[in-house]
Amino acid sequence: MSEELLQLAGRYRDILRQAVYLVRSLDADGELTTRQVSTLNMVAADPMRVSAIARYSGIRVPSATEQVIKLEAAGLVERIADDSDARVVLVRLTDAGRAQLGAANARRNATIAEALETLSDEERLAISNAIAAIAKLNAALTT
Repeated sequence: MSEELLQLAGRYRDILRQAVYLVRSLDADGELTTRQVSTLNMVAADPMRVSAIARYSGIRVPSATEQVIKLEAAGLVERIADDSDARVVLVRLTDAGRAQLGAANARRNATIAEALETLSDEERLAISNAIAAIAKLNAALTT
């Protein structure tokens, strides 16, 4: 592996870490915690197992279970049976969860859009063009 690729990997991780910290700070004024928003975003597209939520969150299953219990008590998620395996329980958003998640994501997007206004057209274009490559890199990291 080349030194150039290793340095690029380090730069990617550094800027990604900084972005995560910044996005987390956007939730400080919201009703939901950063971890709650993250969990809701995970199950927004498709129901997930608690073990998958734990893996993607970088936490242990008992901690993910505790998070799901809190979200369930708030009426934001529900547990459902997996049609393909009766032993498996999946977590999915409720309508209330989808509404609160939408509000949290809209607040985040508005804040980031304000920051994007401070950039030149060329800088915004560079970010727009980089998103596809970052998405492809992220996909490669999940395989």
